Amino acid sequence: MPLLAEHKDLPGLYATDLDAVEREARHMLTDAAFSYVAAGAGSGATVEANRAAFARWGIVPRVLRDVSGHQPTTVLGATSPGPVLLAPVGALRLIHPDGEHALARAARELGIPFVLSAAASVPLEHVAETNGPGDRWYELVWTTDEAVNDSQIERARAHGYTVLVISVDLPMVGWRPRHHDVANLPFLEGIGTENLAHDPAFLLGLDGKGDERAQVVRRWAEIMTDPTRTWDDLAHVRDRWDAGPIVLKGIQHVDDALRAVEAGMDGIVVSNHGGRQVDGALGALHALPSIADAVRTLTASAGLPKTTILFDSGIRSGADIIKAVALGADAVLLGRPWVYGLGAFGPDGIGHVVRSILADYGRTLGNAGYANAYELTRAAVREVS
Repeated sequence: MPLLAEHKDLPGLYATDLDAVEREARHMLTDAAFSYVAAGAGSGATVEANRAAFARWGIVPRVLRDVSGHQPTTVLGATSPGPVLLAPVGALRLIHPDGEHALARAARELGIPFVLSAAASVPLEHVAETNGPGDRWYELVWTTDEAVNDSQIERARAHGYTVLVISVDLPMVGWRPRHHDVANLPFLEGIGTENLAHDPAFLLGLDGKGDERAQVVRRWAEIMTDPTRTWDDLAHVRDRWDAGPIVLKGIQHVDDALRAVEAGMDGIVVSNHGGRQVDGALGALHALPSIADAVRTLTASAGLPKTTILFDSGIRSGADIIKAVALGADAVLLGRPWVYGLGAFGPDGIGHVVRSILADYGRTLGNAGYANAYELTRAAVREVS
């Protein structure tokens, strides 16, 4: 697909300005669907803090350097044309009927790894079939039913998901008024429960009362998150998952990052869930430098294998990617922008948005004096306020 493609509601072209893409998604989607993507916890202060954090860092360009070379980025065995992966977002059929199939196709065509949400609106087996030889990871959100957790792990292993990403910042769903105020309850309508509805362990727990969809929704609501989980539960997951690395997503404190390393985790995602969980939390980028420094100091001093450090929450441009990598991330996870692309332009919109961001990243990187992400260090940026 060309970078600029036809769209009936724009003058012959897809917008490459991500703000325009978001506005188009707002126009095309229902209030409930748009708020599902856009809403943050509480007042939305953390969503705003994520963006404000990037404004506090400036890129310091260098000149007269050969920037003609380029290397793809390799993260936990998966290769991407840049330091970008696609973050887990649930209930994608709320945004477009093709839902996770559109995501899986786009990721395969782009050559970019993606993380399938545990709350996918398509069974993980079907997504794997659509993705084919692509690189795919699976998100585990602990439920209160250990058999269901184990079954998800086994299903993901059996269908070619190579990295398990445990979202540890979700002991309960955040308070999101923008969801409540438009009666945005896609899961209670069965959108986003389909992955679990095809899980054999989950199906064993249906109560037999009413039609099957109503049973699925009731059971999903009963077990969907587990506030009792602690660090001790990681050992069980490690025993069950032998297909590849395990990554903890939602790390915001240095002590938690170090504990993840000590627990033998292969990677972490510095993230505040895109501002969707804790209202008033610090912008995720503020947490990244100290976490990256502490993790790399620990692994070097203890002779431990490298811990991969990923970042999400607030990435909207190529400059944002550069800042996050310079401050310690090996790569970033891109979330809302590609979902807005899906909502605005349909399945082709995912690839269009990601290509646009990668093009922005490549041009900005070269004009800043760097040939590839591996050259970026803390010296590439400066705190400006």
